[in-house]
Amino acid sequence: MRMKNEQPTTLTVLGLHLPTDPRWVNLAEISLEDILTDHAYCEQKATTACISLIQQYPEKEELVRELSPIVTEEWGHFRLVIKELEKRNLKLGDQRRDEYVNALIKFQKKGGSREDRLLEKLLTCALIEARSCERFRLLSLNIAEDELKEFYRKFMVAEAGHYRLFLDLAKTYIDEKRVRARWKEYLEAEVEIMDKLEIRGDRIH
Repeated sequence: MRMKNEQPTTLTVLGLHLPTDPRWVNLAEISLEDILTDHAYCEQKATTACISLIQQYPEKEELVRELSPIVTEEWGHFRLVIKELEKRNLKLGDQRRDEYVNALIKFQKKGGSREDRLLEKLLTCALIEARSCERFRLLSLNIAEDELKEFYRKFMVAEAGHYRLFLDLAKTYIDEKRVRARWKEYLEAEVEIMDKLEIRGDRIH
């Protein structure tokens, strides 16, 4: 899913190596019900991921303190998307398989210490947030409807902050040099994942 005309600074800020194919936005606006449905479930899963991290690492005080409000924020985002569906007389459809996220989970190193597993989880969350931010930016710039441009701009800003938070938490608990090295591996793996995925307008990822 390669693209040539994206501003390079956007990818630099997010750390991503590969931009989204611009055709994705055109496909997304064909069926708003589908893309909003997938967006809603992405927010629900983000909420669950933060709750899971808190449950698994309750002794990490900064993690608990930082992620607790994110749980509320992500669930608020879910409710905003549901409200947008209702406003347009659209229905929340069935949850779909997220091949992008599943591929990232498959890339995670299995086993190791609790800190090893924490690193993998935090970097996976950071990358999902970074890619979501990039996708929401594209929608905020290129979707035809002005109201939806503003709708997605707000999500773009939020996801950018979450991306940085997950990376910062990783550096709080794990050696920064190790975090940087593993993050580089994640970014390189994501290029291969993106290249293999079909361009689908009914998916945020």
